[in-house]
Amino acid sequence: MLDAAEALLSTTGYHAMTIADIADGAGITRGALYFYFGSKQEVITALFARCVEVLHEKSRAAAADAASGAAAIDMAMERTEALWREHGVVMRTAIDLASTVEELDRLWADTADLFIDAIRAILENMGVPAGSGVDESSSLAKTLCWMIERNFYQASRISNAELAKASRTCAEIWRRAARSA
Repeated sequence: MLDAAEALLSTTGYHAMTIADIADGAGITRGALYFYFGSKQEVITALFARCVEVLHEKSRAAAADAASGAAAIDMAMERTEALWREHGVVMRTAIDLASTVEELDRLWADTADLFIDAIRAILENMGVPAGSGVDESSSLAKTLCWMIERNFYQASRISNAELAKASRTCAEIWRRAARSA
């Protein structure tokens, strides 16, 4: 069901997609789909929750790599780019709906917090002082996280080449932030 929903997001889009479309794509009846999900919104939330599990794995991996400094930045960006290549439509839909779907907003915010912590750890391992001042690790990490999210969102709408460029650019900005702090 979730795979069918993701395929439909790519071809039809969230607003045009129906429960009947998802059920047809999954090879089940609408009634069977309603046994698991009460609405299209619940399907998308479950689909995004599945992506969040992968995001959490990537965040843990980035935190584990923190001691490798600039190499950790490159690895984190490569992992993030790969996820956006594979599930960009899900990520964009979740972002678009987060302002009106509380569960999506919570999932996205919790995931961002994990990435912020991983970015902070990498920055601190690169010599950025801990703290929440404008030139300290917590503030820089938060800003970098949301900058990366917005850039990947926009680039993934255009092409894989733009996504790769956004990844390289965000990594460069991250490295410069670490060097200048």
